[in-house]
Amino acid sequence: MFEKLKLPFAAICIAAILCLSVFALNANAQRVIPSMGVGPYEVLMFSDYFCPPCKQIDTKAEPLMKELLASGKVKIAFVDVPFHRFTPVYARYYLYAVNAGANNEEIFRIRKILFQAAQEKRIETSEALLGYLKEQKIVGKSFDEKPVFSMLSAMIKENKVDNTPTCVIKYSSMDVKKYVGTEEIWIGLTKLKTHLATLKK
Repeated sequence: MFEKLKLPFAAICIAAILCLSVFALNANAQRVIPSMGVGPYEVLMFSDYFCPPCKQIDTKAEPLMKELLASGKVKIAFVDVPFHRFTPVYARYYLYAVNAGANNEEIFRIRKILFQAAQEKRIETSEALLGYLKEQKIVGKSFDEKPVFSMLSAMIKENKVDNTPTCVIKYSSMDVKKYVGTEEIWIGLTKLKTHLATLKK
């Protein structure tokens, strides 16, 4: 089950990452940023559970993200940006839930529930969040996430993320596109889908 958490320093950047199928963070994986899918194209989605537009694009783009993953050419990572003071706690619980061995469909569900907890239930205490997750039958397994936090904090800085939602799409090391806001992100993801379709012809 989840362990009770103490609030980390507000400046710490904590990431919550979607993972493909049965992925568990372990001692050998703690220095690797987990991601969903494989392939030469990379999608980085930066969001905050307390950000309404983040919830909007997350919900709208879920079917599209699944299509991109089905192509076998795209890797997707979700990075939680702690603009809200309580987001780090949400992000850590998310990582613990992933570490418990949730499959990809369950991870989509967990993400939705965390958005609901933040924006509909307005939960801002560790005890209340833990209780809500237990009600939703979400379990977690703790691990030493500090190395992952450091890498993801560097990722946020590297991509100069100062607004959420933000999406960075890497077609190659020399072709990187950045989209900010729900409309731009949707356009960016659909362009990637169109690009992948041309590769099949």
